[in-house]
Amino acid sequence: MTTNQIPATNNDAWGFFGTMNEHAEAAWPLAMNAVADATGQSLETVRIFMDSRHGRHFADSVLNQMYQGASIEEAVAAATQQWMGWTIGRTTSKDYGIPRGLPYLTGFVIHCEIAEEALAA
Repeated sequence: MTTNQIPATNNDAWGFFGTMNEHAEAAWPLAMNAVADATGQSLETVRIFMDSRHGRHFADSVLNQMYQGASIEEAVAAATQQWMGWTIGRTTSKDYGIPRGLPYLTGFVIHCEIAEEALAA
């Protein structure tokens, strides 16, 4: 489990945090740690992903699990496992420049960091 200080969202109206609504405060640290642990990326890199539109879609996966009766902890774990089980296909690789075959979650976490670095340059 990641033990570093969890960065706060920079997008509380959208992204993962905004999509989680009343569950956001409880889900944020769980999801941040789960994604960082699964992908091997830093918490700051994960925050960039979570604040993006891809983080919003990840939140949709968490909420879908919760609507099926899972606790927040179970839902975050299931969504993380689901996204790590999917792989980047040909079209997504072409559209986003993410290597084909990479786990979906890892690919989009890294993609979001690269996209933010490119905007800052």
